[in-house]
Amino acid sequence: MACRREVRRTRGTPEERSARDGVQAAKVALGERGTPWWDQTDAERRERWSAAVPLPDGVGP
Repeated sequence: MACRREVRRTRGTPEERSARDGVQAAKVALGERGTPWWDQTDAERRERWSAAVPLPDGVGP
């Protein structure tokens, strides 16, 4: 959700592209985009689950 809020906040600015990339990365990590989990090998699923998802600047721990 943080990435989606960041897209709204940065709409029309140069930072919007970075925020949209964060939304894409999160959706891929969740399995909403990209190869469906049932079509992935065990190794591919483990790789997706352990991949770091970039957060927009100023968001996160």
